[in-house]
Amino acid sequence: MRVDPHTHLLVEAVFHPSPNYDARPEGSAGVVSLVVIHGISLPPAEFGGSAISDFFLNRLDHQAHPYFATLVGVQVSSHLLIRRDGSIIQFVPFNQRAWHAGESRFNGRGNCNDFSIGIELEGTDDVPYKTQQYQKLAHVLTVLAQVYPAVQGHLAGHSDIAPGRKTDPGKAFDWDFLESLKS
Repeated sequence: MRVDPHTHLLVEAVFHPSPNYDARPEGSAGVVSLVVIHGISLPPAEFGGSAISDFFLNRLDHQAHPYFATLVGVQVSSHLLIRRDGSIIQFVPFNQRAWHAGESRFNGRGNCNDFSIGIELEGTDDVPYKTQQYQKLAHVLTVLAQVYPAVQGHLAGHSDIAPGRKTDPGKAFDWDFLESLKS
């Protein structure tokens, strides 16, 4: 697994370019120095299908499920999505700012989108994530630390950077298991 140095894309991922991104700030404010782990399922607690990708690509059919009506006008993205089967989709190049963290703070710095990479795992707070997701995530984290050395040791859940507002990746996420897989 590797990141293409010219495109800032994970070579092994399928790239579906999201319109929901912009440039990172100039200088040290935009240096990638954090990875944020998220959990997502659309509709909630349902896995598979194209709804997550459609959401990040602004093409979600808001009439296809009652929950989707709550997402009208919401424009978000993530750098990566790791599906339940371990497959990876990339939506935003790592050198660009994906819109994944919202109002957030890490180590005294606000606006985590400016300096972070967002990785979504298909899942929910209460359903265990799959072993293949942890394996792919561990490998991705190793590669990202090689390309963006400032992320080394800076890993947080969405709930950590937006406490009280977000709960993902949730109590079902096994941080110790992930740590045991990192090489």
